Amino acid sequence: MDITIRPIETAEHALLADITAEAYLGDGLLEFGTDDPYLVQLRDVPRRAAEAEVLVAADARGRVLGGVTYAAPGNPWADIAAADEAEFRTLAVSREARGAGAGEALVRACIDRARGTAGVTGIVLSTQPKMYGAHRLYGRLGFVRTPERDWSPVADLMLLTFRLELRPSA
Repeated sequence: MDITIRPIETAEHALLADITAEAYLGDGLLEFGTDDPYLVQLRDVPRRAAEAEVLVAADARGRVLGGVTYAAPGNPWADIAAADEAEFRTLAVSREARGAGAGEALVRACIDRARGTAGVTGIVLSTQPKMYGAHRLYGRLGFVRTPERDWSPVADLMLLTFRLELRPSA
């Protein structure tokens, strides 16, 4: 599939909110379902786009397949990043587009952005233990588990962390 990664357009905010909510709800990742407080944050694409960089994956016809939030060093959307690290969050791909490379393309775009930022030595992320497909993707791309950084944003939810060491490009 021909996939383009680009910044989100304002007219696409609601669509990405739906894709993200469905990805988390459909995979059973929100303990309280549609009443889960995190769902509000997942759906708040306008806020994410105003405060961080939201990227989308689009097919050849321009149809949005998924998205991700990229947080450069010091960005308020970074939960675990050190001063010399970038972070990405809320990676989500529509059910219909899964397995076609959109998720990998979005992660690679985040890596490229981090690599292109002076002083950035790594890129990090947090993920739920049940996100097995995402864990495989991160491993394929060279991310390693950093269990010493695992954390709990709310009671009874431990997030796993991964980091990719960035080497200067040749």
